[in-house]
Amino acid sequence: MLVIPAIDLKDGKCVRLRQGRMEDDTVYSDDPVAMARHWVDQGARRLHLVDLNGAFAGEPVNHGIIEAIARECAGVPLQIGGGIRTVETVQAYLDVGVQYVIIGSKAVSDPDFVVALCDRHRGHVIVGLDAKDGKVAVHGWADVSGHDVVDLARGFEHVGVEAIVYTDISRDGMLSGVNVEATARLAEAVTIPVIASGGVHTSEDIRALCQVATTGIVGAITGKAIYEGTLNLAEAQRLADALMGAQ
Repeated sequence: MLVIPAIDLKDGKCVRLRQGRMEDDTVYSDDPVAMARHWVDQGARRLHLVDLNGAFAGEPVNHGIIEAIARECAGVPLQIGGGIRTVETVQAYLDVGVQYVIIGSKAVSDPDFVVALCDRHRGHVIVGLDAKDGKVAVHGWADVSGHDVVDLARGFEHVGVEAIVYTDISRDGMLSGVNVEATARLAEAVTIPVIASGGVHTSEDIRALCQVATTGIVGAITGKAIYEGTLNLAEAQRLADALMGAQ
């Protein structure tokens, strides 16, 4: 079980949003590269990067910062989402050292794009499914589609997707606790590993996810909790290691 720090990039800064609203942000650092280094020094084994500007623009906006983070944290796998709509964008990220690209809105509107990417870059493609009340949201969470999250996930089961990042957007940035039940339900329904996101608050959320890890949950992304101090990253990873080792 990986505890994965989130570095959300907006206008060149490290921020967190409440429920995906661009106008409701908190700036945590003017130096995202230094922040990435900090989390690696605290024991992070993977980093979750989001180009928030890119998610709304439909194309990368903070590519330079992401490249700098890849250089600074060489050897630590990075996963990046936000505005990835073309094969060229995927190739550009992989070329600078990003390990995984997360396809969100494009996976909903054009599933064949994911299939083609997996054929070309198997092992490097993650699908991001952001849901509210079980329905997938797209375009930076601005629109909720009619797609059921489980049905959509099942469509990617046999194409080579490395993992699914599942975010309950009603809880993201709210410190209200991760939606363990919905995450486990999705993980049980598919054979693809699932990474939980949205609402992680304390070590009890990590404990709860570890208790249902046999469903196929392999990680938890945390943002506001580690920035606000309600979750200590190093302690959370040690707890996860201990709990998973005991299973």
